[in-house]
Amino acid sequence: MKYILVTGAFGGMGRATVKALAERGFSVFALDRKVGKAEEGIIPVEADITDEESVAAALFKVKEYTDSLFAIVHYAGVYMLGSMVEMSGERFESIFRINLFGAARVNRIFLPLLGNGSRIIMTTSELAPLDPLPFTGIYAVSKSALDKYAYSLRMELQLLGIGVSVLRAGAVKTKMLGVSTDELDSFCNGTKLYRCNAANFKRIVDSVEAKSVAPEKIAAKTVKILGKKDPSFAYSINRNPLLRLLGILPKRMQFFIIRKILK
Repeated sequence: MKYILVTGAFGGMGRATVKALAERGFSVFALDRKVGKAEEGIIPVEADITDEESVAAALFKVKEYTDSLFAIVHYAGVYMLGSMVEMSGERFESIFRINLFGAARVNRIFLPLLGNGSRIIMTTSELAPLDPLPFTGIYAVSKSALDKYAYSLRMELQLLGIGVSVLRAGAVKTKMLGVSTDELDSFCNGTKLYRCNAANFKRIVDSVEAKSVAPEKIAAKTVKILGKKDPSFAYSINRNPLLRLLGILPKRMQFFIIRKILK
C-alpha cells in the first residue's frame, strides 16, 4: 500500500486529485484546515500549515497509519491581488506564510517519512517563470519564491533519492477563481492611485481567466507525474499564450506594452 499526503485537499484541485489517487488504489491523507468525512482510501487530516504545532500533530496522526510516504502533493495556497505600495505590511507577509513557508514547513516536518524513491510535487503558477505583471505581483512573487524553493529542494533531496517537481498551472475552475475575481473587484474599487489603470487591467484579467480548465485536468496531470520513473523538475498546464509571448520580450518592451495597455 502506498500512502500520499495532499495539502489543500478539500479545495478544487486538491479534492479532484485526492479522488483520482484513491480511485487508483493509493491511500491518501487529505490535509486541510477544514476537512470532510473519511471515505474509502481517503483519511482526513485537519491542520493549519502556517502553525508548527498543528503540522506536527498532523504528522503524529499520519504515523498512526504508516511510517512511509510515497509522495507529498501541495495544493494549499491563497490568491492575492493589489498594489505593492497600497497593501498593508500584514497582508503582504500573509501570502508568504501560506504559499511559501507553509509548504516548506510541511516538507521539513514530514521529511522523516520520505525515503529513496519518494516524491514531492508543488503547485506553483504559470506566472512563476515569468516577470511579474502589475497588481498580480504579490501573488507572482510568492509563487516564484515557491518555485525557486522547490528547485533548491530538488538540488538537495536528489542526494537522498527524493524527487521534487513543480506543476505550473494556469487558470483553473475552482473557488480560487472566484476569489481572484473578488480580489480584483476589491482592488479596483479601493485603489486611490490606479483607478483608470485598474479598470483596463480588470478587462485583461477577465479575458485570461475565461480560458480556465477543470480541476480534474490538474489531477490527471499530477497522477501522470507521480507515475513517471524519473520526473522532470517542471511541468506546465493551460499556459496563456499571450503571457508567454509577453514573457519572451525584452524587459524594456514589456514595460512599454504594459504602460500602453493600462494607461
